[in-house]
Amino acid sequence: MKEVSHKIISMFMAFVVLVSTMSFTIDMHYCGDTLMDTAVFHKVETCGMEMQPAVSNSGCPVVKNDCCKDEQVLVKGQDELKISFDTVTFDQHVFIASFFYAYINLFEGTQDKVSSFGDYYSPLVIRQIYKLDETYLI
Repeated sequence: MKEVSHKIISMFMAFVVLVSTMSFTIDMHYCGDTLMDTAVFHKVETCGMEMQPAVSNSGCPVVKNDCCKDEQVLVKGQDELKISFDTVTFDQHVFIASFFYAYINLFEGTQDKVSSFGDYYSPLVIRQIYKLDETYLI
């Protein structure tokens, strides 16, 4: 059971490190004010209503705005994983040391047949006290 829990915890920690260092881009396509499509790992699909680029020789002074627009959101991952122990205070050192000491002692085995009264003898019974007080367990 202990080995299985260690494997599960190590896989979880590896997954956390992978996710925290991974960067990715979210592409979004808007048609007007409506979100039409989002994509994470591939190119976003368009709605098909994009305007063609205007020809500069046409001489038409009227320019029509495109109703579609594409946006990209960059989610940047962590670059460094080095943790500096220079900023750890003395109280934190004491806590970490006591935590590890207590954690390691949790898994120590106990000796079989340990008796704390092996070196001591029971006192001699002169009178039976339960008879004197007339108390009996039922």
